[in-house]
Amino acid sequence: MKRLKAVPRWFARRFGYARLVCLVLLTGCAALRLADPAPVQEVRVRTFDNFQALRPRVKTIRPVTIVDIDEASLASPKLGQWPWPRTRLAEIVTDLTRLGAVVIAFDAVFAEPDRLNPDIAADTFQDLDEATRDKLRALPSNDQVFADALRKSLVVLGESGGPIVQSNLDKTLPVTGLAVRGAEPQPFMWNFPGLLRNLPVIEHAAAGRGLFTIKPERDGIIRRVPMIMVAQGVVMLSLSFEMLRVAGRSDTILTKADEGGIISLSFPGLVIPTDANGQLWLHYAPHDPSIYVSAIDVLEGRVPPEKIQGKLVLIGTSATGLNDIKTTPVSPAMPGVEVHAQVLESALTGGIVRQPNWGFAAEFFVAVTLGLLVIGFAPQLGAVTLVVAGGVFATLLIGISWYCYTQYRLLIDFTYPMFSTTAIYLTLIFASFVREQSQRRQIRSAFGQYLSPALVEQLAHSPEKLVLGGEEREMTIMFSDVRGFTTISESYKHDPQGLTRLMNRFLTPLTNAILLRKGTIDKYMGDAIMAFWNAPLDDPQHQLNACEAALDMLERVDALNKERESEADHGGHVYIPLNVGVGLNTGTCVVGNLGSDLRFDYSVLGDSVNLASRLEGQSKEYGFPIIVGSKTALAVKDRLAILELDFIMVKGKKEPEVIYAITGREDVMYSERFQQLRNLTIETLAAYRSRDWEEALAAIARGRKTSHGDELAKLYDLYEVRIRNYQINPPPEDWNGAYALLTK
Repeated sequence: MKRLKAVPRWFARRFGYARLVCLVLLTGCAALRLADPAPVQEVRVRTFDNFQALRPRVKTIRPVTIVDIDEASLASPKLGQWPWPRTRLAEIVTDLTRLGAVVIAFDAVFAEPDRLNPDIAADTFQDLDEATRDKLRALPSNDQVFADALRKSLVVLGESGGPIVQSNLDKTLPVTGLAVRGAEPQPFMWNFPGLLRNLPVIEHAAAGRGLFTIKPERDGIIRRVPMIMVAQGVVMLSLSFEMLRVAGRSDTILTKADEGGIISLSFPGLVIPTDANGQLWLHYAPHDPSIYVSAIDVLEGRVPPEKIQGKLVLIGTSATGLNDIKTTPVSPAMPGVEVHAQVLESALTGGIVRQPNWGFAAEFFVAVTLGLLVIGFAPQLGAVTLVVAGGVFATLLIGISWYCYTQYRLLIDFTYPMFSTTAIYLTLIFASFVREQSQRRQIRSAFGQYLSPALVEQLAHSPEKLVLGGEEREMTIMFSDVRGFTTISESYKHDPQGLTRLMNRFLTPLTNAILLRKGTIDKYMGDAIMAFWNAPLDDPQHQLNACEAALDMLERVDALNKERESEADHGGHVYIPLNVGVGLNTGTCVVGNLGSDLRFDYSVLGDSVNLASRLEGQSKEYGFPIIVGSKTALAVKDRLAILELDFIMVKGKKEPEVIYAITGREDVMYSERFQQLRNLTIETLAAYRSRDWEEALAAIARGRKTSHGDELAKLYDLYEVRIRNYQINPPPEDWNGAYALLTK
């Protein structure tokens, strides 16, 4: 016992638990196919339905005609509603025989006397004298007239198998001989407890009788029609097969069977292969209106003789009200009488589909072989190779099944081997998914404390990125800092924990604003934040998202200041507002895991980073909280209110940079106030860059007198100092308007 228990553990260690589970799954799939429950059968037969829908039987001849009890016949005064007087049916039989019908069959049962028989009329009609009643009783019954017509023709009557046992079953009728080759077939036949027959006077006049009962499958679709059945202990042929027997003048049917069930039914000149229950698997053709003729047209002589001569004729109904509509693989609504016609056509033209006895063994072998191959080799193959190999095998399975159907009319099931192999493959994928999820949890646990959530998720999905090195890409960089932080920190010199709480309370909303706009936090530096956009995840709108985040940060700081001011009023302590400056710049940077072998961080390097830091430092000099570089400004100029501030030369850079202020969103951009503000700065900058110092100072003076003077005060102060200096020490002749920053 210990050795037996050790085998699964040894196998799991050697080949993995996933493969062990898949072997158990393969065994379960094999057992399921052997049991073959109804759901498995339904998947299989629906596949064969699709084959028939894609390639239905093509009619080459039309040996069958249907005399249709259609809506036109039911509406005609000559016939009226069903059931019709049997004298009319006798006329139809006589006319069909005269036109050359080979065999006539009724897809109906006449179990009760005609309600219009003369003797019934004599007893039913009122105000008749006795002499008239006697004359009516002396007339032959309609049933007798019908029976006389049947004797003069080859007619097969329909009978019905059902659940109700008939107490007065007529067992004196002629019985078709049944010869058996092999095993006894009766245990495999469909068995109906009851048998509903026609009136004896009609039954004894017919050349044959067959069951028209068609038993649909679980889903209500008619795929197979029993050719031989047992009803109330009597072995009966189907209506269509009985027509063939009568047409072939055969008195005996040969049934071939083995231990697995019935193989075929035959009489001289015709062999019909069946399934184990004696059912014919129909090879359907599409609904064919050309084989129908209206019953009223037969009675009134409007049917062309070639429609009847030499044909097997079925009398049935397509009328919806008579409730004989069936669902087939090629049609959702096919008259039941046409199903019998399809049987006759398939049998006479050789267009019969069947499941070969070796089909199950082949399907089982392929399923087990493919399952073992997947278990053995799938974990070693790459994803692309595995998908291609799976596609090739699936195509082969479907192709072979389709080829057998189209060329040999054999039904070979590809669904079982495909589904069992797919189940094994999906199990292996699930096992791989579980392993990857475990690895991702480990990564999140290890790196979630000091990397941004977006980066952690990317690393969790791509662990191979946990290496030193980086990549070059265009990014937008942000630096933010608190203005006057020294004054604020001094007010907390006796309450360091309070300062910590304040910084956390301050940094949290700013961080959320960045993250909500798809930013990545690089680091916190005391009261400062460094963040970037377009890494590690691609962000086509990184410039706009960064600017929007900066505006959100200002709004959140304002909200925080209002809360703190209210708290200060209630608490009686000094309120010092928090003001933040933000610098943004867009450019090409190197981003990646930077550090040592022992510790590295995901960060960013480059001149664009340095410029963003310098811009943040200049926000207090220019009097605007958000200052951005030219690439950033040009990318958002149609979405945000931007104001040109200066043309500067930063230490360490050879090329000067135009810098801008972000003053608001679209509502601000289109406001009259902003347009006036922009015009004032444009006027000042134009005079300044053209060396017209007096005009520049005059523009500044005019600007100070407007309602915008306070907003531009720091900017005006800055330019006024520069201009005074240039008046004393003019710039060189090749001066391009750039101003070299003296501070970082």
